[in-house]
Amino acid sequence: MKGLIRAEVRRLTKRRITRLMVVLLVLGLGAIAVAFTVASQKIGPAQVAAAEARAERDYQQSLIYHQQMVTECEAAKARGEAIADRYPPDCGSDPTYAPQREHFSAEWHLPYEFNFREHFSTFISVFAGIVALVGFILGASYVGAEWNSGGMMNLLLWRPRRLHVLLTKLGVLLGGMLGLTVLLGALWTLTFWLIGRFDGQSGKMTQGAWESFALSGARGVGLVLAVTTVAFGLASVGRHTAMALGAAVGLGVVSEIGMRIALDIAGVRFGDRWVLSTYALAWFQKRWELTDWRSCNFSFGQCEPDTFVVTWQQSALVFGVGTAAVLAAAIWLMRSRDIT
Repeated sequence: MKGLIRAEVRRLTKRRITRLMVVLLVLGLGAIAVAFTVASQKIGPAQVAAAEARAERDYQQSLIYHQQMVTECEAAKARGEAIADRYPPDCGSDPTYAPQREHFSAEWHLPYEFNFREHFSTFISVFAGIVALVGFILGASYVGAEWNSGGMMNLLLWRPRRLHVLLTKLGVLLGGMLGLTVLLGALWTLTFWLIGRFDGQSGKMTQGAWESFALSGARGVGLVLAVTTVAFGLASVGRHTAMALGAAVGLGVVSEIGMRIALDIAGVRFGDRWVLSTYALAWFQKRWELTDWRSCNFSFGQCEPDTFVVTWQQSALVFGVGTAAVLAAAIWLMRSRDIT
C-alpha cells in the first residue's frame, strides 16, 4: 500500500504537465496580485482634495456649457427658428434644467483603493476558479495519459486490484490538489491583506470576518476537489484525457448557451436555475437571486417582479450528485470492463 502511494506521488510530481501547470498557476496568481498592487492607492487628504477640486471644475464647466446652450437657444428663438426639437422648454433657463452641484461627486474621481474586508471575498472566488481549472487539467491528464499510453495496464499487472489502484491514484491526486490549494490560498490571503494594509484599507477585521473568509475558502477548496474528481472520473471512463476535456466543452456549450436559448424561447420562468453557472455563483455568494421580469406589467405602474433564490446548499447538492455520479461510473467501468 505504502509503496503504491509513494509511486503515485512520484509519478504525479514528476510529470511535466504537473510542473508546467503549477508554474503557470503561480505566475497567473502572481500577475493578478501585482496588477492590484499597482492599481490600488491609499486614499488620504491629498487625494480627497484633488478629487473635490476636479469635481468642482467639472461642475463649473457644465455651468458654462449650460449657459452657452441657453444663449444659443435664445438667439435662435429671436431669429424665428424652430427650437422645440433642439432645446428644452424656455431654452433651459429654468433652474431645474441647470447642472446641480450634488450630481458631481468627488467619489467619481478618487483612485481605486482596495479594501480587504469588503473585496477579498471576490478574490477568493477568483482564486478558486483558477485553481479548479488547473485541477481539471491535472485530473484529466493524470489518469487519461496512463490509459492512453498503456501505463495503467502495466500497473495492473503489478497491482491487479483494480479499484485499489484507481482510488489510490485519485487519493494522491486529491491530496496533492488539497495541499497546493491550501498553500497557495494562504499566500493569496496574506498577499491581499498586505495590499490592503499598505496600498489600500484592511478594514476592521473581526473574528466574524475571518470566519466568513474561512468558510468561503472552504467552499473554494470543495469546488477544486469536486472539479478535479470529475475530470479524473471522466478521463477514466473514456480512457483518454480528451474525454474529460470534450465533456467539459460540451457541457459548457449545452448548459451556458443551448439551455439558455431553449429555455428563453420556451418562456420557462427562472430559466437560469437550470444553468450550472448559477449554482457556481450561489456556491460562492451563499445565495443567488433570479428575477422574472416578465411577471410584471409595467404599463400598470410599479411592480415587484417574482424572484427565485438558489442557495449554497442547493449548489452543494447539485455538484455533489454530479461528482458522485461521475466517480461511480468510473468505478463501475473499472470493475466490469476488459482492461486490455
